[in-house]
Amino acid sequence: MAAINDLIAQIQDDSLRQQIEAELRRVMKHKRFGLVFEDHLPEGVNEGPVYPGLEMVDWVQHTPLHSPSPQAGRGSGGGEKNWHALIEADNYYALQLLAYLYPGKVDCIYIDPPYNTGARDWKYNNDYVDSSDQYRHSKWLSMMKRRLLLAKRLLNPKDSVLIVTIDEKEYLHLGCLLEELFPEARMQMVSSVINPAGVSRGGQFARTDEYIFFLTFGNCVPTPLKLGEDWRGNIKGGYKDKLRWNGLQRSGTDTLRADRPNMFYPIFVDIEKTHIVGVGESIPLNVDRKSVEIPEGQIAIWPIFPDGNEGRWRLGRESLIDLLDKHYVKLGRVIGDRASITYLAQGEQAKVENGDFPIVGYNTDGSIIVDESNYEACFIPGTQWWIASHDATQKGSKILNDIIGHRFTFPKSLYAVHDAIRFFVANKPDALIVDFFAGSGTTLHAVNLLNAEDGGHRRCIMVTNNEVSVEEAKTLTKQGYKPGDEEWEKLGIARYVNWPRTVCSIEGRDVNGQPLKGEYLGTDHRQMSEGFDANCIFFRLNFLDKDNVALGKQFRELLPLLWMKSGATGTCPTLEGEAVPDMLILPENEFAVLNEAKAFAEFMQQVQEHESIRDIYLIVDSQTMFREMNRALQAALPSNRRITTCQLYRDYLDNFRINVPR
Repeated sequence: MAAINDLIAQIQDDSLRQQIEAELRRVMKHKRFGLVFEDHLPEGVNEGPVYPGLEMVDWVQHTPLHSPSPQAGRGSGGGEKNWHALIEADNYYALQLLAYLYPGKVDCIYIDPPYNTGARDWKYNNDYVDSSDQYRHSKWLSMMKRRLLLAKRLLNPKDSVLIVTIDEKEYLHLGCLLEELFPEARMQMVSSVINPAGVSRGGQFARTDEYIFFLTFGNCVPTPLKLGEDWRGNIKGGYKDKLRWNGLQRSGTDTLRADRPNMFYPIFVDIEKTHIVGVGESIPLNVDRKSVEIPEGQIAIWPIFPDGNEGRWRLGRESLIDLLDKHYVKLGRVIGDRASITYLAQGEQAKVENGDFPIVGYNTDGSIIVDESNYEACFIPGTQWWIASHDATQKGSKILNDIIGHRFTFPKSLYAVHDAIRFFVANKPDALIVDFFAGSGTTLHAVNLLNAEDGGHRRCIMVTNNEVSVEEAKTLTKQGYKPGDEEWEKLGIARYVNWPRTVCSIEGRDVNGQPLKGEYLGTDHRQMSEGFDANCIFFRLNFLDKDNVALGKQFRELLPLLWMKSGATGTCPTLEGEAVPDMLILPENEFAVLNEAKAFAEFMQQVQEHESIRDIYLIVDSQTMFREMNRALQAALPSNRRITTCQLYRDYLDNFRINVPR
């Protein structure tokens, strides 16, 4: 403003100067359009550059889990591709790491961020934010903005979806923020009933629902699915569960004979009006339809409107004859030279031909009779979801409590998450799904259920910190414990809630080792005690010492990063001892690492012999040397074998450095 005022002061014309000053005052009074909030100091957990490494969590739980190891799996001895991961970390730093590992490769992000209700359920800069904080909305928006910008780098711009749940406290702010950060996306908001009984709001209407924002990118659209009756809302019957016959006479626009003269022709019906005998030729506009000769014993049906105007048919003559031969044309009531004639469009024909509507006979007019009793329609629902299985109490809290006991409040319904994701990954059996507000682990549980239903190999990466609740923090503090102490950490959400749930749901038992009771909805009576044919690994994001890495002492913490970047295939490799080998050939993990250029000849031979290797990491500082090695590898391999090469510098940390916001 000071610079503008100085410039205005230099205007010699008093009248012009005064007009400009008045206009400037008027403009300054106007509120900026759009979302306005303070840019708070970013949350920080480290000073200076941050260098990440993934450490497998090795800790003994205080509850009798049968598998205290940092890995849980029942998938073909742990070697299947669908290795999920739980990363214990501040999600801001984890997202930066994931943005390096999976740039533009994530199919679906589902998050359930803190709702900022003022109930001290989330922290900003190590302090709980409650309703007395006058900046709580802008702090929340600052926190979300930084994470969503990182999430944007993960999503596949050609085909992916971002799903965010929220309640009425922040949905307006969140919607504006999403529009601002993702202008290229198509955004819809769904209202989903999660507590039919309602939650008291104190002098207000009881809250029964929450909101789900769906942001789709590129070609991503929801897939029509076979859904139960409760997805239809108040719309019952109709054509969703019946074969739809379209009227043959054109309605709407361009309905007259003059609009499409070649679609004005007679349809001949037998004198008894029971079936169609034949189809006549189209007649020119200047020919009177009454001049057309009608075969003996037949009636000519024309596309005539009730007011006597000549209309036209929807189909050309040859197309109609083809459908008649297939028995896809139905003759209704005949009155004079008009009749109700219907046919099956291509989509409805497909339902017959793929067996959705089995043919059980034929009508007197020759049209097919189908069995409609067992048909389940595939459709995309509306934006108001009142689904019984989305009840967070019955299908969220109860399921979680049966697995790990009363350790977590207000988990999502397993089926609410399952359904929201399913619309976008039903046709993607190898989808990569990320949840960086993972909470109790419902998202991974839902992905495992999806895979069990259709045999998919979708992978889920969950990120959560290991914070304890407000009440637990008070109790632990009184007892003399602090964050970092074992007694404190073992009660954190990652270790006390998410990981036990993940292990137990995969193995089909509760934390006491007893088989889970009940069966999963929407499946062929799949018992919860069956568990899942899946694998998961638990990592903690550590910050490494740059000097130690330069000396090759922490390559083991970086090896899991390469494993994840290569698709997390096979059991995560580990190193024995501190020495880093000249090369690592890992065919079961589908990648290889060259640490010493002197071993390149042998390395190339090993890569040639192991056809499963598709990702190659070359640790060399010289870009010229990297290009020469890459050319040699590409030339040595068959043209139909595709590999991806990546250069890692000897100072490994520079490849993975995380930027701390200032």
